[in-house]
Amino acid sequence: MNLGLKDVRHNIGRFLMTAAGVAFLVTASIGMIGLYRGIVADALLVIDRIGADLWVVQGGRAGPFSESSAISSGMDRRVEGVDGVTSVRRFVQISQQFEHRGRSLRASLTGLDYPRDSGGWVPLAAGRHIASGHFEAIADISIGLKLGETVRLGRDDFTVVGLTRGMVDMGGDGLLVVTINDAMAVAQRRTSEEVLLARNTADATTAVTSGSSVAQDSKISAALVTLDPATDEAAVRRVIMAWGDANVLSRAEQQSLLLDQRLWRLRVQILAFTGVLLTVMVIVISLIIYMLTMEKRHQIAMLKLIGARNTVIVVMIAEQAYLIGAGGLALGLVLSNIIFPWFPRRVVIEPSDIELLGLAMAVICGFASLLGISRALKVRAQEVLS
Repeated sequence: MNLGLKDVRHNIGRFLMTAAGVAFLVTASIGMIGLYRGIVADALLVIDRIGADLWVVQGGRAGPFSESSAISSGMDRRVEGVDGVTSVRRFVQISQQFEHRGRSLRASLTGLDYPRDSGGWVPLAAGRHIASGHFEAIADISIGLKLGETVRLGRDDFTVVGLTRGMVDMGGDGLLVVTINDAMAVAQRRTSEEVLLARNTADATTAVTSGSSVAQDSKISAALVTLDPATDEAAVRRVIMAWGDANVLSRAEQQSLLLDQRLWRLRVQILAFTGVLLTVMVIVISLIIYMLTMEKRHQIAMLKLIGARNTVIVVMIAEQAYLIGAGGLALGLVLSNIIFPWFPRRVVIEPSDIELLGLAMAVICGFASLLGISRALKVRAQEVLS
C-alpha cells in the first residue's frame, strides 16, 4: 500500500491548493529566467543576424550598443582600402517616437546601407525587402503598422513594404528598417528654432558645418566589416586602430560587452529574485508537510505500535512532498506556456532551464520534507492512547 498517495487522496483539497500555490511560484521563476533569456536574445539579435566580422566604432568607445558612437561619414571608404576587407556597410540605430493615425508609436529606427544591404538578414513575415533608396520601410509587427501603410517620419512619408516578427532591440522596441540615408535625415531633422539657436552658438562654424547643434559630422554609429576568410583579423584591427579615431570590436566582443557589462546588473537582479521565489517555495512546502504530519500523529503512532519501521514513515512523508512539487512543476509549466506568449517582452523558455528548475524542485522538496520527517520520528507509539 502506498501510504503517501493514500494520504494525499484523503486530503485532496489541501494538496491541490498547495500544488496550485507552488505552481504560481514555479511560473514566476520560469518567467524571471525566461525574461532574462529573452532580453539577452533581443540584445544579441542584430549582432547575430547582421553578419559582420568586425564593428568599427568611434575611437575610445565601445558602441554602438553599450554606449553612443559616431564615426566620420567617410569611415567606410577608409576601411574599404584596408587589405583583407571584402565589404563595408554603414550602420545606425536610433530610438524614434512618432504619431500615426492618432496613436503615439515607438520604434528602433535602423538604417541599412542600401544598395550594399537591402535587409536580407531581416526575416520577413509578409511583403518584400527594401528595393529603393528612399521612403521604403520594413516594420516589426509589434510596432502596430500594416503592410502597405504610409507612415510619416520627420518630413517624409514612408511606405511599409515588408513586415517582420520578433525583430526588436534590447529595449523591446520593434525595428523599423529604412535606408541609412533616410535614417540620418530623420535623425538630423530640426525645427526652425533649433537651427536659429545653433547658428547663434559660440561655435557657429561647427554648427553650420555639421548641420546640427551636436558637434559631430555624422549620425553614423558604426561601420560593419566583412573580411576575406583567409585574412588575418588581428592585422586588420591593428591597421584601423592605428588611425586613432576608430575602435574595432569583433562580434564576440560586442556580445561580451552586452552580457558581461550592460546586462550584468539585470542578471544579478533576476538571479536574486529567483532565489527569493525558491526560498518561499521551500517555506510553503515545509509548512504544509509539517501541518499534514501533525494531523497524522495518531496514525503515525498506530503504525509504530504495529511495528512499522521508520523508513515506512519517512517514505510516506517524502512522497507527499515530492507529489506536491511534481504537481506544482507540471501545472507551472502549463501556466507558463499559456501566459508568457502574451507578454509584451520576449520570454524564452529553454529546456535546459526547465531541467535545472526540476532538479532544484527535487532538492527543495527533499529539504522541505525534513521538517515533517523530524517531527514524525519523535512521535511515540504510546501516543495512540492519548
